[in-house]
Amino acid sequence: MNIQIKSLHCFLTLVEMGNYTRAAEKLHLTQPTLTKMIQRLEENLGQPLLIRNNQKVIATEAGRALVCTAQQIVGQWHRLREDLNSLNGLQTGQLRLGVCPMMGEMIIELVAHFRQKYPGIELSIQELGGFGAEQALLNDSLDLTFTALPTTHAQEFNSLDLKGYPLLACMPKDHLLAKNESISWQDLAPYPFILYNDDFSLTKLIYRLSRAANVDLNIAAQSGQWDFIAAMVEAKMGVAILPKPICQKVISENLIYKTLSPQLTWDLALIWRKNLPLTPAASTFLKLSKELSAN
Repeated sequence: MNIQIKSLHCFLTLVEMGNYTRAAEKLHLTQPTLTKMIQRLEENLGQPLLIRNNQKVIATEAGRALVCTAQQIVGQWHRLREDLNSLNGLQTGQLRLGVCPMMGEMIIELVAHFRQKYPGIELSIQELGGFGAEQALLNDSLDLTFTALPTTHAQEFNSLDLKGYPLLACMPKDHLLAKNESISWQDLAPYPFILYNDDFSLTKLIYRLSRAANVDLNIAAQSGQWDFIAAMVEAKMGVAILPKPICQKVISENLIYKTLSPQLTWDLALIWRKNLPLTPAASTFLKLSKELSAN
């Protein structure tokens, strides 16, 4: 049996993407090359690993069993390779970093500073919602990830608190709530509400706090794009809650922002696995993050 680490990595990417075309693009391979690699993997293991179902790829029982083992093998190989690379003094290597789509501008200074200081380190950045980022850490396919607190699997992670930003209610200027000084959960209850996708930590926070206030939000639509959420609010499809830095990016004279009562913050953090050693590149990035956040 001769199974290469690359084949396992390609298999995991294909399962993640659920589609040969998208997986091949992400891996920078041609689709026929990826198909042959998976076929060889199946031949080596003597088991069908994947089923094509209406263009979607689904793992078989054997494929699902392989996923767990492959994640461990690929993760261990990544850390071994990074330990060896560190012998060069961080001149080469890779940092697998997760970033929430809404956080880009808030963490770009840190990422750019790391890149300038360690140009030989390849930054592999994945855009993921909070829940997806946690799963990627648990699957050992990320070294570190930015996320919003609280996390779902807090007992599994260490965290470095970065910064908290006020959350504001976003609504059209002529909305009935626009005259209010601040907005409570009870104020929001009668109106359609635009929410982030379920993968976002902020979604879980909004659900938890609204239910604690005995309010069931009337969800009119969900999106993973802050600009689309703002556009839906401007189109009078509902109201939304946005972090202040996002509100400041929205260019519209038709929207107004109100503080929440009680006041809420969008708390950003850098998280990593408790029971796995950080790679040298991840450890250095974490150290730099602490230095910059302290300043």
